[in-house]
Formats: sequence, C-alpha cells, structure tokens
Amino acid sequence: MFQQMQYFISIVKNHSFTQAAVECHISQSAISQQMKELETHLGVKLLERKGRSFEVTEAGQYFYTHSQDILDNIDTLVENTVKIVKDEQVELRVGYLKNFGTTEFLQTVSKFSEDFPQVKIKINSGNHEELYELLRTGKVDLNFSDQRRALSNEYVNEFLTDSKFMLAISRTSFADINDQMDISQLADIPCVLITANDQRESDEAYYREILGVKSEFILAANYDEAQILVASNQGYLIVNDRTEKQLNPGIVKTVNLINAKQQMVQNYYAYWKADNSGYYIESFAKLLKESFA
Repeated sequence: MFQQMQYFISIVKNHSFTQAAVECHISQSAISQQMKELETHLGVKLLERKGRSFEVTEAGQYFYTHSQDILDNIDTLVENTVKIVKDEQVELRVGYLKNFGTTEFLQTVSKFSEDFPQVKIKINSGNHEELYELLRTGKVDLNFSDQRRALSNEYVNEFLTDSKFMLAISRTSFADINDQMDISQLADIPCVLITANDQRESDEAYYREILGVKSEFILAANYDEAQILVASNQGYLIVNDRTEKQLNPGIVKTVNLINAKQQMVQNYYAYWKADNSGYYIESFAKLLKESFA
C-alpha cells in the first residue's frame, strides 16, 4: 500500500495522472490501475473522475494529507533503523533544565552511554524558554524541562515527575505561618523572580497567567541574591520541593503553596518533536523516565 500511497500523492500534487506517471516512472495505465486497487482496498472513492479531469473527494483530501505524514515517518523509521547497525558515530543532542538538580539526568546519561557507546551525547542546559527555543529550531533532539505551555501534538510529551510548589519566605516576618500559604494571601507582597532581562517578559507572563501571581516583581540574578531579598523581608520566592534544596534553611523558611485549598504542582516532561522521533531519542526518554520511577 505504501507504493500506492506514493502514487496517489503524486497524482494529487500534480493534478494529473500523466505527470504523476512520469514522476513515478510508471505507465499511465498502470498508475490508473493502482488507484482503482487502492480505492477498492479502502472501500471509498478518493478521486471523482470527470472526463479527463478529476476532483479529490473529502476522503481523498484526508488520505492525501495523512499519507504524507505516514510516508515521512516511514522514511525516518528506515533512516533510524539503518543508523543502529552502522558503525558510524551518532550524535544525540539533549537539553536539561538548570536549577532542577542533576541526579536523575546524570544517571540517565551514564546508563545510556553504557548501553549505546556508539552514540555521542551533546548536552545543553538552560531555562524553559531557552530549551524550548533550542528544540523548536532543531538544535536539540530532546528536552527535559518543566511544563509551561499546553501540551502540543507537534511534540511527544513524556511525563516524568512532579513537584509541589513552595514559598520561600522570611523566617522573622512569617513566624506564625506553619506549613502552607494561599497564593491569594501574597498580592501585597513583592514576588522575587530569578530571571535574566531577556526572559523577564515570558517568566512574568507564566507567573501571572499560570500560577496566578498578583504581586509586583523584583528581579534577582541567582538563588543567593534571591535569598538575601527574602531574608530581608523584601519579597517571597516561589520554588518547589526539588529546587528548595538550593536554599539555606537557616536563612529562609519554606511552606507549601496552595490555590483555593489545592496544593499547586509543577510537572516535568521529556519533550521531542513528533516528526523527529527515533530509536535513540525514545531509548533516552525511557531511561530518563525509569530514573524517576
């Protein structure tokens, strides 16, 4: 059927049986016969003949669009299958989220390198926006990052783990707070945002639109600077139960962050482009998922 799909794509693309036959190096009668067999096999009309011309049916348009996707995936499958048995070194470009912690990621890199010594791993680190841009532009094959956008069908989204959102607050000013605070209680207190100037707009949008922060923002370049601002009662810092390990518990205290009585949670995924899925990418993602099990 794959060959018939290629013939059908060529016919629709050229809007001509004659041109398609030339392009596919087959006789016009043979390509016509192949189309009749394809329609018989599917049990639907793909082309509505009108004398020497034709129109693509609704079913034909659907089949045309998705046949191209399938054949592209077949090409990728063949390419990646051949790579597995070739002696040539293959490169896998992976991005990971800085400030998350590297334990599981490094375990995955070590195990993957042991299982696939022929694959050279190139590693990039960055924040969510930096990693997203690298993936979008094809500069990395797979990202390990937090979720900040709605999941897209353009990417494979492999859930890895989640972490509770937490607040880092001043020990002296919030001495009466036990183990949690609601995001609505913080509107009049500045939110400390660890970000670079070129990422400020996107980070502020995430905090406002997704996390529901109503506070004004004050910027910090790193966790040390952010802790100083928190300890001196100039604002609060949003972390999670992974990134809080970078804070000094003797300087600031952390409590659970809730919204409408619900614990707020941050999800982490492995992401890669659906049209770039392959054996090594999927194997790395599987090992990464296992490291969080």
